[in-house]
Amino acid sequence: MTPGICPITGAAATLVQEVSPALLRGLWRRAFKVEPTPLPDARIGVYRSPCGLVFFAPAFEGDGAFYESLYRRLDAGGRVRAAGRDRAEYPHAAARIRPGDAVLEVGAGAGAFARLVPGARYVGLDPNPGAYADRAADIRAEPLADHAAANPGAYDAAVAFQVIEHVADPLAFATDMLRCLKPGGLLVLGAPAWPSAMTAIPNFVFNAPPHHLSWWSEQAMRALADRLGLVVEETRPLPPVPAQPLIHWMGRMAPLKARPDGLWFAARRSWYGSLAVSFLLGRIAAALVPLPRNAPPMFVLLVARKP
Repeated sequence: MTPGICPITGAAATLVQEVSPALLRGLWRRAFKVEPTPLPDARIGVYRSPCGLVFFAPAFEGDGAFYESLYRRLDAGGRVRAAGRDRAEYPHAAARIRPGDAVLEVGAGAGAFARLVPGARYVGLDPNPGAYADRAADIRAEPLADHAAANPGAYDAAVAFQVIEHVADPLAFATDMLRCLKPGGLLVLGAPAWPSAMTAIPNFVFNAPPHHLSWWSEQAMRALADRLGLVVEETRPLPPVPAQPLIHWMGRMAPLKARPDGLWFAARRSWYGSLAVSFLLGRIAAALVPLPRNAPPMFVLLVARKP
């Protein structure tokens, strides 16, 4: 991403704040006991685009060592795999896929979505195969760009759930997915939403580089579709699912909350304390209290069709 330039539209974006890589490195080490690789040496800008996208620049995608370490930490007791089997976007995407359709999932993890489309010809791509303990579906450790070059127009549907926020160039990512689609093919993208509970937690480094490099809204998803020349069938906000209650409760329980328009990260003792309290209270609430049926949205979905 070019600092100050929206990676979707190319329009000038507003600098909301700058974040020290030392602050992010310290938060990753303390909160998750992982080394956030890579991070730039210079301060990282957090920008807001007129199209409704918030993005970090310069942006570096987390490498294999970072993700293997992170998911090894998070997956104690199979929590990551359990949450991955029940993403908010899954039923909306699966309902649009017909028996016999060729389906490509990018960032497939262990291929949990494949079980929801049993009649489809499913292929999954994932760049970090070591981050997951088991794979029941056809998952390939193949870069999307290489797969698109070798399989142009091969698929009836291309889907990516909570992946586009991890890539440094979301327009190139979506363009490669589009290359894989037949004319009339379906593109389905899901991402964490801004604003949401996730962006309300001060110093919530899980939502920062090198993990999350952009935050999405319905407006931003439509801007992406417009840039790609797609016909939008639906955008919608989605609530968290019962398998993913912790962030909802952390956002609810945080004594201090970041404003929707920022700041989101700061080297302040009060913010460190609020983060710790939100995690402790959030874990208790997640264990004892059912996720509310009217929980505020935490994700955003785009369904669009290639002309």
